[in-house]
Amino acid sequence: MPTFSSRHVALLVGASSLALIAGCGTSSDAKDGGSATTASAGSSKITVVASTNVYGDIVQQIGADKVDVTSLISDPDQDPHSYEASTRNQLALSKAKLVVENGGGYDDFIDRMLKSSKSSAEVINAVDVSGKTAPKGEELNEHVWYDFPSTAKIADRVAASLGKADPADADVFSKNAEAFKAKLQPLEAKEAEIKKAHGGDGIAITEPVPLYLTGASGLVNKTPQDFSEAIEEGDDVSPKVLQETLALFTGKKVDALVYNEQTSGAETEKVKAAADKAGIPVVPVTETLPKGKDYVGWMSSNVDALVHALDK
Repeated sequence: MPTFSSRHVALLVGASSLALIAGCGTSSDAKDGGSATTASAGSSKITVVASTNVYGDIVQQIGADKVDVTSLISDPDQDPHSYEASTRNQLALSKAKLVVENGGGYDDFIDRMLKSSKSSAEVINAVDVSGKTAPKGEELNEHVWYDFPSTAKIADRVAASLGKADPADADVFSKNAEAFKAKLQPLEAKEAEIKKAHGGDGIAITEPVPLYLTGASGLVNKTPQDFSEAIEEGDDVSPKVLQETLALFTGKKVDALVYNEQTSGAETEKVKAAADKAGIPVVPVTETLPKGKDYVGWMSSNVDALVHALDK
C-alpha cells in the first residue's frame, strides 16, 4: 500500500538494533522459527534474498543451480503484514547481491534493513516492475503476484539482474525466464475461460489479496471496501459494515467467498460462517507458497478452486 498501516508497523520493530549484527553468524540459513528458507550455499552462486518464498521460488526457477536463495517469509501460517524482521534477516541481506521485494508498503522492513546495512545489492521492487498504481480514490492493491502479466514482467527483470551478476550465464537465465513465462499462459487461458462462463458474477473477499486474479476472470467484488480495508489494516470493522458484508451471503448476492487463510480473525470467521450457512463456496487463498508447491502449481490450484466453486 502507498501508506503505512498499523499492521505494517510491526515490520519496522527493531530496525535500529539490526545494524549491530555486523560480523556475527556464518550461515545464510535464517532460523527464525521456520520463517525463512534457503537453498544450499555455494561460493560461486549468486546470493539472493527474497522477502517471501513466492519471489524466492520465481528466482530459483530462473536461476536454477546458479543461485543461492534465501526467502525471509515462508511459513504459510505467518501473516506477512505483521512479520517482525530479525538480525539474521539483516545478515542475509548484507550478503546478498540481489534482493527481491514486493514493495507497495507490503514489506518495508526490507528497505529499512538495506539502508541500515548500507547494502550495495541490486533491488527488484515487484510493484514498481509491474507498473501497477492505485486507482483514483483507492489504495494500491500491492499483491501483484496474483497478476500473471506482472509476474511475467518480474521474471524478465530477475533474469536480467541475474545476467548482470553472472554474464556468462545470461542466456541460461533468459531461457529459464521464457520457460517460466510459458507456464503462465495456461493460467491466463483459464482466467479467460472463467470470464467467458462467469463474467459479471459476484464474489466476496476478506482482503484484496486475490483481486487481480478475480478481476482478470471477469468477477465482480461486491464486498464493502471498508470491510476488506479494515481487515487488511488490522482495524476493527464497524457493526454496520459487518452487517452489510454478512448480507451478501444471507441475501445470496455472491457466488463465492475468496478467503485469505493467513489473516483470519473474529470478523472474517463470521463472514466464513455466513457463507457456509448460506451454502456459498469458500475458496481459500494464501499470501505465501504452501509447503510442497511451486508458484505455478500454487496458482493453478487457486484458479482450479475458483472454477470449482463457481461451477457449483
